[in-house]
Amino acid sequence: MSETDIGNKRVLDEDINENNINENETLKKQKVSEILIEQENESKKGITEIDVGITEFINHKESKTRIRGTLKQRYTDFLVNEIDINGNVVHLLDLGFKVKELTEDEKKIIEEQQRKAKERENSCTIDPEDRAKLVEFFGEKDSDEIISLMSDGNKTVELSKIFDDKIERTKIHQLIREIFNNRIESVTTSSNTFIFGHNANKNRRRKNTKVTNQIQHNLGERKDFLHFALYKENKETMEVASILSKFLKTQIKNIKYAGTKDRRGVTVQKMSIEKFTVERVTTLNKALKGCKLGCFEYKNTPMKLGDLNGNEFIITIKDVESVNPNISIENALIPILKSLKEIGFINYFGMQRFGTFSISTHQVGKEILSSNWKNAGELILSEQEIVIPGSIEARKIWKETKDAKATLSKMPRKCNAEFSILSRLERSEKDENGEYSDNSYFNAIMGIPRNLRIMYGHAYQSYIWNCAVSKRIQLFGLNVVAGDLVLCNNSKIIDEFTDELEKKFIDVESEDNVIQDFKETPGLKARPITQKEIDSNKFDIYDVVLPTPGYDVIYPENETLRNVYVDSMSKDNLDPFNMTRKVREFSLAGSYRQIVTKIDNLEYYFRKYNNVSDQLVRTDLEILKIKEQNLANNDTSEVKQILDGVENGEKTAVILKMQLGVSTYATMALREIFDGDTSRFGGVVNLKNTPEKDS
Repeated sequence: MSETDIGNKRVLDEDINENNINENETLKKQKVSEILIEQENESKKGITEIDVGITEFINHKESKTRIRGTLKQRYTDFLVNEIDINGNVVHLLDLGFKVKELTEDEKKIIEEQQRKAKERENSCTIDPEDRAKLVEFFGEKDSDEIISLMSDGNKTVELSKIFDDKIERTKIHQLIREIFNNRIESVTTSSNTFIFGHNANKNRRRKNTKVTNQIQHNLGERKDFLHFALYKENKETMEVASILSKFLKTQIKNIKYAGTKDRRGVTVQKMSIEKFTVERVTTLNKALKGCKLGCFEYKNTPMKLGDLNGNEFIITIKDVESVNPNISIENALIPILKSLKEIGFINYFGMQRFGTFSISTHQVGKEILSSNWKNAGELILSEQEIVIPGSIEARKIWKETKDAKATLSKMPRKCNAEFSILSRLERSEKDENGEYSDNSYFNAIMGIPRNLRIMYGHAYQSYIWNCAVSKRIQLFGLNVVAGDLVLCNNSKIIDEFTDELEKKFIDVESEDNVIQDFKETPGLKARPITQKEIDSNKFDIYDVVLPTPGYDVIYPENETLRNVYVDSMSKDNLDPFNMTRKVREFSLAGSYRQIVTKIDNLEYYFRKYNNVSDQLVRTDLEILKIKEQNLANNDTSEVKQILDGVENGEKTAVILKMQLGVSTYATMALREIFDGDTSRFGGVVNLKNTPEKDS
């Protein structure tokens, strides 16, 4: 076994341990096989930065003061904590509220109450006073007939006595419910007589009445929305939302969050859920794997997309070495980090935006925006060099047979788009040539969950924006030129445009997986900068924005830059000045995006270590557990998040702690540091042995 294989085996063993795989041996082998396929996929060629318009650097590529290394070797190497709208970093500070232990006396009282209730429910007789009330309405004989229903669950009783008074009928319905505790149901006939029978719904709703402990909390009055911090490891935000909805038996639309977070990492973010109590939700921590809930609070409003000010990252880069062997790692890295802090980086839409398969999401988006429904569907279902391992067989079946039913039986449910398309095609008729019609493909694509299907069009917008900003940097660098665009709600021109002030985000997303919402802001205005403003140094590069193509934006006045939109889109038979579509959700308004941004609160640490298992940082959950342990031992010592590493270790790691605003990808900052393409930053990325390239 080679050294590379040994290293891969270590990572593989660690991933299995970290994910607490408890399945039987067959499932374990299947899991091992999938991870090996994923590792093999990492060495295959997927989409590259150049494919999605990412070409330029602030720190020029010819600089040899760069590093090589491995990112996301463990998912704990990538920690992300959301920054809320008040500027606070969201942490997992507790796991909800502990269950109160009942005393023996309290348990006996509850058990006695439950015993009596059960006796009443199982009894075939009623209280004499209640019987007298029935006799008052129905007489002795008919009352006994109604009472006999308690001992015969299949029997119904229809009485001949007529009750024309509606108020009297209402009183009878209420009386029956009260006397029989909803076990007997009363129905009024068209002739105003009554039919009585057992309430089947009552039997179905009957719940187990065990003695349960009670949760003590200080959240105050219960409100419509329960907010909490979600801690997750190696899971997508949408995946966790789906799990919570299933556990709580509620619709996924009732679970809200500000933005999605990367899968391969440890992330903490705010969520909200509607119409649930803390007593119910906090108990989920016993069942959830790979995620925890805490920091509960009741609020009157839900979380909304965009309710964040950015994210804080702690990123560990392993196996670090300097590109130039004559320059130390510290001397190679510190100048670039200083530049990132003082100057910034190009605010590209990162590679996560375009998916992790061989076919980019923007390619699918191009077909959707062109109304080529069949082409779009076929791209999503196609065989590709890099795909989710479990979908390989299904894709092969589709290519060879175009049999939707057979393909669907092999397609994993987690392949949301593919599964949705096949589910609808399975119910569609083929034409005389054995093909599905374009309309069938349209209906199939519309079956994809909405937040996923609109993502394809937004990915195409992101691709065009990347191409435009690359050209802008090539032409003018960091200089501000006449015709550049600035937002009308920019504080430097707010007095001039008070009527047009709109307090909205430019764009809402974060360092996250490609499956995400993309919030456009129709109505947000921009205008070109004049030469007079250039001469007075009124604006800097951080004020300059470029539009994503849409029907509610203006384009730069510089003809060369404007033609980037026209020329790039004309190759795809699309027009930046015609972005409305018959299908409303594919009519894209467009938005504006800052072209250069800075890192805030940057800290960096150099650490030595020997093995991949050597711990260099602690997650929020680990810190919480240590603090609880220390509290039990009356230990008040500080719990560090960034550890000291291994003294005299053979390998070097660099740990970066930084904050980025909304609509900013951490990987696009990291590409200024690394030598090599960041195309695979979504998974385990080894840039250590990337050959040097000519500038």
